[in-house]
Amino acid sequence: QVQLVESGGGLVQAGGSLRLSCAASKRTFSSYAMGWFRQAPGREREFVAQITWSGGTTYYADSVKGRFTISRDNAKNTVYLEMNSLKPEDTAVYYCASREVGRTNFSSWGQGTQVTVSS
Repeated sequence: QVQLVESGGGLVQAGGSLRLSCAASKRTFSSYAMGWFRQAPGREREFVAQITWSGGTTYYADSVKGRFTISRDNAKNTVYLEMNSLKPEDTAVYYCASREVGRTNFSSWGQGTQVTVSS
């Protein structure tokens, strides 16, 4: 199982920006993609964005399209989530997750990093 560590969370005002990082302990030939999820208090965890390691293909939830950008540095086994035009609704614990080839589920998860957007 891959170990993931998120960082970069914090407090920002609405309209501000924040950049999250997720460092993976390793990446193998079975590694397919990395994703970002978030969970607000009392709510279910929801998908935010995904990027494939090989081609860099990205997918975004409608709620963050045009505002968030997911990227990766294969040499560093690290993925990023640049969040712009933040809204109070973006407040949540953000989790990084890894997905293997041939699987729809994300098998490894980080501990999460808190993002709080004030109005």
